[in-house]
Amino acid sequence: MRTKKQKIFLYLKLLLLVLFLGVVALFAFRNSILENVISKVETKLDHDYQCDFSIEKAEFIGLSNLEFQKITLVPKDADTLVSIENLKTSVNFWQLFVGNIQLGKLEVNEGFIQLVKNKKGKNFDAFLKNNDEKKSDDKPSYARLAYRILSQTLNLVPTDMSVKGFEFRMDDMGNKVVFDFKQLALENKKLASLINVKSDDFSQDWSITGFADPRDRKADLKFFNTKNDTILIPYLDKKFNLKTSFKSIHFNLENLDMSSGELHIEGFASIDDFTVNHAKIAKKDVLIKKARFDYHFLLGERFIAIDSTSRAQINDIKCTPFISYTNDDDKIYALKLEIPKMKAQDFITSLPDGLFSHFKGMEAQGNFSYNLNFEYKKSKPNNIIFDSKLKPEGLKITRYGQADLNKLNSEFVYQAIENGVPQRPIVVGPANPYFTPLAEISPYLQKCVLTSEDPSFFNHRGFINEAFKQSIAKNIRTKKFARGASTISMQLVKNVFLTREKTLSRKLEEILLVYVLENNRISSKERMLEVYFNVIEWGPNVYGIGEAAGYYFQKRPIDLSLNECLFLATIIPKPKGFMSRFDAQHQLKSYAKQQNDFLTRLMLRRNIITPTDTIGLFPVALIGPATNLLKPKVEVMIDSTATDDFDF
Repeated sequence: MRTKKQKIFLYLKLLLLVLFLGVVALFAFRNSILENVISKVETKLDHDYQCDFSIEKAEFIGLSNLEFQKITLVPKDADTLVSIENLKTSVNFWQLFVGNIQLGKLEVNEGFIQLVKNKKGKNFDAFLKNNDEKKSDDKPSYARLAYRILSQTLNLVPTDMSVKGFEFRMDDMGNKVVFDFKQLALENKKLASLINVKSDDFSQDWSITGFADPRDRKADLKFFNTKNDTILIPYLDKKFNLKTSFKSIHFNLENLDMSSGELHIEGFASIDDFTVNHAKIAKKDVLIKKARFDYHFLLGERFIAIDSTSRAQINDIKCTPFISYTNDDDKIYALKLEIPKMKAQDFITSLPDGLFSHFKGMEAQGNFSYNLNFEYKKSKPNNIIFDSKLKPEGLKITRYGQADLNKLNSEFVYQAIENGVPQRPIVVGPANPYFTPLAEISPYLQKCVLTSEDPSFFNHRGFINEAFKQSIAKNIRTKKFARGASTISMQLVKNVFLTREKTLSRKLEEILLVYVLENNRISSKERMLEVYFNVIEWGPNVYGIGEAAGYYFQKRPIDLSLNECLFLATIIPKPKGFMSRFDAQHQLKSYAKQQNDFLTRLMLRRNIITPTDTIGLFPVALIGPATNLLKPKVEVMIDSTATDDFDF
């Protein structure tokens, strides 16, 4: 009779024997198993992705080392996607035993991966299609999903690696780029590489060096040009007309940790001498000398965020960002940004070169801090939170840059620029016979323009938070830039000091210049409005209200009627297309009349005008040179009993 202790030892022996026999069987049949796995992969790639996958030779060397020769993956009727002459690797046996693939060593000699897009299509298109599997109604946890993908990806990164003569190729309708890995070695957690990058018009040698530990989820890598020169990014220039370059990039991954259902990813990234050039950004190269982002990404069950412990820096401008997206019972987008107190002059000198050209040479005294709080809920789009606060401390502009805002207070020459072409110069002042002081402009026109363009002009300091809220809400709902929020102050700055180009640079400069103009009380509101009326475009090659009143009605600005002022106010957004508002009889079309009626009712409700002002209004009739741009008038019989009623 065996004792309990003897039984335990017997069971352990039997278990060890079974494990031993399993290992022996696995070792004995390992190549057969490998062939079976390869066959299944071939069948799956053929059935699911219409690709021919082949390996000329595959065998185990020992228990965990594998060698493959002549691996190819060719989509049907398309260019080869993958070709590898020789590949050797090892897998962690015990991790493989529990179903987790971890690569140990990897050696790749000669081969390529190529992505091709031509008239026949893409050779990688089959791998981008959604599979037909039934979608689960359960919402996956963002944190668990991201952690699983990152973990599986890092497990496939070998602990030791040697790659020679391997290329990554791109061919997008003839726009070709080749990344030739002359050397890529990872040994004892140290990475060294030499990559030759070639396109049609240039060739450079890049290098990535540093520390990499895929098992401990840590890395510290530097990316630079081996000749200590600027790295140029190919492909983007021909594909998107986007020219980019940089001196070096430093990337650090310090922590990738899953705990309590939340995924934390922490580290930093920095870049030196980053240059970008695109027509939608600025007219010239934009240069950021130094930028750094100490990141802390936080993912939970139903949210993704850049945590407020993150820090961002551009030159000497430091800020604390918080960005989050929540998709639970409601979709919520949130953004908080804080710039702690800093010297105003440090801020000006830290602005990226080329992005704020009109601030070059500006000098300032004092300090400021800034806070932004934004939140948008999809279920309540009109309850948007937009709170922007700049706190100045002794802030004063002591010297202006290229945009001398003081010129608004005296006579100056204004010259509009359209599509890069300077228009005829216009004197804004008494030397111009068409210049009209504010007191000589019809009060009706002032009221109409202020009501339609900027009702709170005399009360705000350049910006209207409520207008920004409505603009952001509509742009998010329509998923495009469908509405702006320009005040008269912003339009004035754009016309007098900037250009009409639709670039990020112009918009940012416009915002900063308006703040300086309004909050330093450089010019009175009355003078700003006077200049606005005398410089804005009212029609093709028609600038200022003095020219416009004669061009349309052969009148002086002071003599314009309410209906004429309504017409002039409503064409400001598209002055060159005023003729489209008239029909074949040179009468305002119904939609134009409706706009005038709406504006009239709005001014009546706000007590800006009285019902008496609307008595005896006649339809708008152009009698000036503007009539030459209308289509030839078609004469029709008019019923003499008809009346033109105005429903106010």
